[in-house]
Amino acid sequence: MKNYLITGGAGFIGSHLSDALLARGDKVTILDNLSTSTRKINDNVNFTLGSILDIATVDEVVRNCDEVFHLAASVGVFSILNKPLESLINNITGTENVLKSCLKYSKPIFIASSSEIYGKNNKIPLSEDSDRILGSPLLSRWSYSEAKAVDESLAIFYFRELDVKVRLARFFNTVGPRQVGNYGMVLPRFINMAINNEPITVYGDGNQTRCFAHVKDVVRAILLIVDSPHSVGELFNVGNDKQISIMNLAKKIIKITQSKSKIITLPYSEAYPKGFEDMQRRVPDLSKIKSVLGWQPEISLDQIIKDVIVFNTNN
Repeated sequence: MKNYLITGGAGFIGSHLSDALLARGDKVTILDNLSTSTRKINDNVNFTLGSILDIATVDEVVRNCDEVFHLAASVGVFSILNKPLESLINNITGTENVLKSCLKYSKPIFIASSSEIYGKNNKIPLSEDSDRILGSPLLSRWSYSEAKAVDESLAIFYFRELDVKVRLARFFNTVGPRQVGNYGMVLPRFINMAINNEPITVYGDGNQTRCFAHVKDVVRAILLIVDSPHSVGELFNVGNDKQISIMNLAKKIIKITQSKSKIITLPYSEAYPKGFEDMQRRVPDLSKIKSVLGWQPEISLDQIIKDVIVFNTNN
């Protein structure tokens, strides 16, 4: 039994990870500022209300744990576009604060990264060493990708130069119960519209494709990564490699919910601030995590949608 610290543990992925750790008998400490979560914290965790930008708080919770999951970050396209400076500071300075404390107290750390790293690279599939293709650094659209790239570099060089036991994963569109659509997440937004028989708004022409992984599959991958001695200093893509267009996602949700919703399209120029650029495709190459850890996604998109529907109608 270990005492794990989860930064951002009250959030979507963090709360599911917390539940999984508790279920297997581990202790959990959560550090979260509750900026994107209003859900009740599990009574069995040790909760600290605070920010990863507060060095003293980070130092204290890291010192008292056995191992760290660093999930705290500014996420969601609307958060990044509307508050780019805040997002950069949270995602870069916050991560470095956690890494410094892990170095100080010799704590292993898992760091959550993102498929946003790849930017506009339309290669199929995207492997861990695929190139990053980004737009202008003057556009807030790419600031999240920039920040996550810096996080990855910091982590890797803390490992190579300072011997911090670092593990990393890049998440591709993780979805499931407890996720909200307030910050641009497409699947919960569509499902809420469908449940309420409201028009489902698809940004762009809807031909852009995404791959969706159930949060339970993702948490299973996280635990395999953290528990393996072969993952130290390594980075893994984590997601589902089955594509669906956003238009077909809307149609599937309408069918499963038996909704009366109609689909409407909205140009990017009206949905987002000036200068927004989208990616047409983003498909993970999962061969590394399959070969090293034997992991692959198991839960279908239909089941994901049904799970989110059940959760949203009961909460």
